[in-house]
Amino acid sequence: MVERGAPTAVPADGQDSWRRVLAPYAEPDLGLGLRNIATAVVPYLLLLLAIYFALRISTLLAIALAVPAAGFLLRTFIIFHDCAHSSFFRSKRANALVGAVLGVVLFMPFRSWRHKHAVHHATAGDLDRRGVGDIHTLTVAEYRALSRRGRLGYRLFRNPFVMFGLGPLWVVLVGPRIVSLSANRRIRNSVLGTDLALVLIGGGLCWLVGWQTFLLIQVPALLLSGAIGIWLFYVQHQFESTYWESRESWNYDDAALRGSSYLKLPRVLQWFTGNIGFHHVHHLSARIPNYNLQPAHDGAAQLQGVPTLSLREGLRAPRWKLWDEGRGRLVTFREAREPPNAGDASARPLRPTASRTGQTATQQPSGP
Repeated sequence: MVERGAPTAVPADGQDSWRRVLAPYAEPDLGLGLRNIATAVVPYLLLLLAIYFALRISTLLAIALAVPAAGFLLRTFIIFHDCAHSSFFRSKRANALVGAVLGVVLFMPFRSWRHKHAVHHATAGDLDRRGVGDIHTLTVAEYRALSRRGRLGYRLFRNPFVMFGLGPLWVVLVGPRIVSLSANRRIRNSVLGTDLALVLIGGGLCWLVGWQTFLLIQVPALLLSGAIGIWLFYVQHQFESTYWESRESWNYDDAALRGSSYLKLPRVLQWFTGNIGFHHVHHLSARIPNYNLQPAHDGAAQLQGVPTLSLREGLRAPRWKLWDEGRGRLVTFREAREPPNAGDASARPLRPTASRTGQTATQQPSGP
């Protein structure tokens, strides 16, 4: 169960006031930024070189080195992510340039990913604007209305072995290579430019070391970091008491405070994941660079009551499959077969609502 603290109060005039509270933390520091690059991108590239030499000794040793390589690649992704929010450098041009270069390292076209991620921030928790930059989630009613084949497809998609096993193949290797014909020119060029760079660099390395060696060096770390990345994104929004509302009731601050978790990780994992576990802070102010997320959380008393997950709870989060509008929470497939019990208080939780007036309201879930 998500750990609960005191109800979180929103500053009196809502999001603008939150920005004032968090503004001191939204200033990039060039020295800390360069240190981020030195402790993420550089070790990752060195580990790829180490894997190349390890292959001459033992394939198992090379695969073992892919584990720390995946950790540093994940840390590199957080820099890419900050660049997408223009929070890593003061200069928008520097953010775009570094983001595009790291996009090649990550196999991610920068402008295309930035666009989808911006949509995610603008629509997280909005039942009427699902589908871009998020994890496909159905309500119980929508799931029940599906055909047998549709239910099977959804169950397969939400199966952990598919999501975290096959998912990285799509998220890292296949999906980013595809661009819609309706996409604007800049996004289209971002995808095609990244693909061209990958063909040239990958082709050159395959010619230099052989395609089998190239795949053994590159793919294990990519797929492992992709699986961890999918899990991180999942637990940041897919926990039992998360926030989903219809468009007319949706509120940006509520979505950030109640629909984005604080994932408390051991110190070493927090470092490798670039503090992204402080996801509530990130959604309140995406302009805060990764190294300032914890100071922002610690420095704002209003943030101490946000939904909090331990590592163990985060690992169990994939069991939540559907949004139950009657219960006002995510449920398992098994729970979805059972109607909410009107006499069971746990089935109809009273959820603290962070309102724009600065008062804490109590929201009664709709439905029977």
